Amino acid sequence: MRKVKQVKLNDLTFGNGHIYIQSMLNVSADDVEGSVRQAVELEKAGCEIIRAAIPDKNAIALIPAIKAAVSIPLVADIHFDYRLALLAADAGIDKIRINPGNIGDMDRVKAVADVCANRGIPIRIGVNSGSVEKDLLAKYGGPTPDALVESALNHVKMLNRFDFDDIVISIKSSDVKNMIAAYRKMSEKADYPLHLGVTEAGTERMGVIKSSIGIGSLLADGIGDTIRVSLTGDPVREVYAAKDILKGLGMTDGAEIVSCPTCGRTKIDLIKVANEVENALADVQKNIKVAVMGCVVNGPGEAKEADIGIAGGDGCAVLFKKGEVLRKVAEEDILNELLKEIEKL
Repeated sequence: MRKVKQVKLNDLTFGNGHIYIQSMLNVSADDVEGSVRQAVELEKAGCEIIRAAIPDKNAIALIPAIKAAVSIPLVADIHFDYRLALLAADAGIDKIRINPGNIGDMDRVKAVADVCANRGIPIRIGVNSGSVEKDLLAKYGGPTPDALVESALNHVKMLNRFDFDDIVISIKSSDVKNMIAAYRKMSEKADYPLHLGVTEAGTERMGVIKSSIGIGSLLADGIGDTIRVSLTGDPVREVYAAKDILKGLGMTDGAEIVSCPTCGRTKIDLIKVANEVENALADVQKNIKVAVMGCVVNGPGEAKEADIGIAGGDGCAVLFKKGEVLRKVAEEDILNELLKEIEKL
């Protein structure tokens, strides 16, 4: 397991083994009411850290409004204008995402580092394939993993120069293989907490796939402390996708559902049943494995490691527990009977 420098974000601690789920508001920054409403939705969905774009001084009004509505930390996403970072700090922001290299001379970097140090605000250095400096692009022939890592470490040095070290690093790429390679290299070169993500991953269909490969591969290696699944769509879906990635790796509490792909032996509407079970168990925090199988061939035998499950028959199904059949139920009663057994676990 990678050794990580612990960085505090309010009551959260990066580097303590927990993987924090993040998302970002996509409501216009001048819509305070809409932003607050979306922040509340994200917290209810299980988001643990929210980020908001702060493109101008007017957007600073988002900070107190959102913080009054949710209990989870708020991150200000700032580009170029260091004065916005200072204003965000004054407004009570919990964390700042900024690249020290693109905010001007060292006096500006020092001003941001000092105010964050005085207020206990960590800084995320966010490098991606579109933000790598021209000299590094020339040196490496493009936004390669080495270029991303060197860019991020150069930004770290700028903050370290002013004795600031409460740093989280992200080095995202839209190229999944480059993203994985970059984070692996960074994990060997520095012990700062790492914020994982595939940037510009796409719409939900492809974005979830790319994020699962990139984020999942790194988490399986023991790399990563917080994650954001970037999707072109509702950010609540990002939170669900992130939870599913963690659940698939056995890194969070909740019910794991295994279900067969169906075949010509299936005599019930298993696809409908599987979706109903998944929806019904979305917020269940029991660490259980639930099997939804199409027939007895793939039922109690193949899924005998499941804590509870069903196997379809001809217009009916059998309920089984740890491979042992409990009873037969009618197709229309499958969900209710399954949920009754889960409540007993």
